[in-house]
Amino acid sequence: MRILPLILCLMPLASMAEIVVPTRTIRAKEVIVASDLEIKPVEVNGAVRRSEILVGQEARVALYPGRPIRPADVGPPAIVDRNDLVTLVFDRIALSITAEGRALGRGAVGERIRVMNLASRTTVTGVVRPDGQIEVK
Repeated sequence: MRILPLILCLMPLASMAEIVVPTRTIRAKEVIVASDLEIKPVEVNGAVRRSEILVGQEARVALYPGRPIRPADVGPPAIVDRNDLVTLVFDRIALSITAEGRALGRGAVGERIRVMNLASRTTVTGVVRPDGQIEVK
């Protein structure tokens, strides 16, 4: 009988983890603010646990109240939208070429998107710069 309390003391206790859930429906392409989030004491594998990670991010899919948010559901806010007029930039050591283009997709800083060069009607792929220009490599 003395061994039973010892065994119970040594068993790991199941701890409840906390996850972050939306307080309202957040549509895709909306930027998340702190008032949109709350903490829920539930254990869900793969769910975001800290609200600081989500504030300022853009929802990639619709997020529903009370449901867990996964890291793939959010990302950095897009600064280039589809059909935006953008500047294409090609920079090499002694050569710099710029051209006007039309974005064929949405993209955040550092993402690769397709852009149509308006002068030649050629489709190229480039990386979005912080100033909204597209760097073609």
